[in-house]
Amino acid sequence: MRRGGFPSQAAATRARDGVLEQSLERFTGQHWTLERWLRYWLTTRTSIRPTTLRVYTQHVEQYLIPHLGKLRLAEITVRHLTAMFADLAKQTTRTGKPLAPATLHRIQATLRGALNAAIRNDLITDNPARRVELPGRSSPHPIVWTSERVEQWQQHGTREKVAVWTAHHLATFPNRVAADRLYALWWLVALRGLRRGEAVGLRWCDVDLQHGTATIVQQITCAGRRMYVGPPKSAASRRVIALDRHTAQVLREHARRQRLERLAAGRGWQGTGYVFTRPDGRPLHPNYVTHRFCRLRSTTDLPPVRLHDLRHGAASLAHQAGADLKTVQDQLGHASIVLTADTYTSVLPESQRRATAATAELVVTAARDVRKQIKKRRNEYGDHGARSATLRAPERPANRETAGQANASRPNRPRKGKSAKKHATSNHRPHRTDRTRKRAGQRVGRQGLEP
Repeated sequence: MRRGGFPSQAAATRARDGVLEQSLERFTGQHWTLERWLRYWLTTRTSIRPTTLRVYTQHVEQYLIPHLGKLRLAEITVRHLTAMFADLAKQTTRTGKPLAPATLHRIQATLRGALNAAIRNDLITDNPARRVELPGRSSPHPIVWTSERVEQWQQHGTREKVAVWTAHHLATFPNRVAADRLYALWWLVALRGLRRGEAVGLRWCDVDLQHGTATIVQQITCAGRRMYVGPPKSAASRRVIALDRHTAQVLREHARRQRLERLAAGRGWQGTGYVFTRPDGRPLHPNYVTHRFCRLRSTTDLPPVRLHDLRHGAASLAHQAGADLKTVQDQLGHASIVLTADTYTSVLPESQRRATAATAELVVTAARDVRKQIKKRRNEYGDHGARSATLRAPERPANRETAGQANASRPNRPRKGKSAKKHATSNHRPHRTDRTRKRAGQRVGRQGLEP
């Protein structure tokens, strides 16, 4: 390392001593570029899934290095990151659409993880990626394909990003694809809500048709053309799902068909042990399953849905059938019930009508009880009505005579002091109302009118 341009030898000596006092970590943070650190950081990510590593690598090579790669770690500020995300928001994808806010948030998460690793290694002291403000992202909510939405799609081609079939649609689709060799896979995903990787990674040793259960212990994911066998998405995804009698029968028929394919393949059969395989026994590629479902769906007149939308539909149908959210959460393998309630459960029209009818019945019953109470009170209090009878205050005496009669029953208590004298003289004074009437009569008499 060489530096020059100092005004004196003493200044150069002080600069040299300052560099020597720095630790190796701080020296690295001031001289390593972000490009060099990101590529080194990717080599340390050995405990993550291959698909996650592939996403990180894409973010680093396609977005972060082209915009910030030449900056040094200690020089990166919020201003640099704000300018980068502003440029990324103007870019478009291969389909001509701008980058979604969710993509920007994932790029920010990748950069934040890399800079947090630099902080743990004492290369820098602050992470500016935590203070960058990005546009909000909204999670898509599944929309049910009602008859009105289907008619709108048929006329104008408009559709929602995430849509689910009704029970009628799900009953129609299996009938249309009953001859497909993967019919059992479509049925299992649509009824029990398995993920794509969980379905293709299901093995016969994990299925108990006698007791009607299937255990999810692994999944098959893909990074490009390469497939990886690994654990499920999360710890909560390791679960046991129940199989009804019809689903168990569908899987038995699929096993019989698979035995025929093994006899036809002969020595070319590969005994992988998977439930859903290719005709030669090899496991299915997850992308192949997605493309095949799209082709089958296009041959029907059903509204468009994605393969993953069948998972949304399974949650909605289970909720409509009376399953509580905790049961639906266990069925789907979610770690949080909030995700199940907000994202994966739609209110189907039948459930909505049933809730509306129950609410109306509750109000009608309450109104009927109120009318019975009013009628009962009318019978007790007469024609004046129940409300006036219950709310009527005690009537006051109409005149002074009745008031005197009412007060006559009360015992007279002797009064003492000034109050007694005042009370004794107050009875001889004319009433204030009488004096007012007398004065009014005198005025009228003076005007020539009879009082």
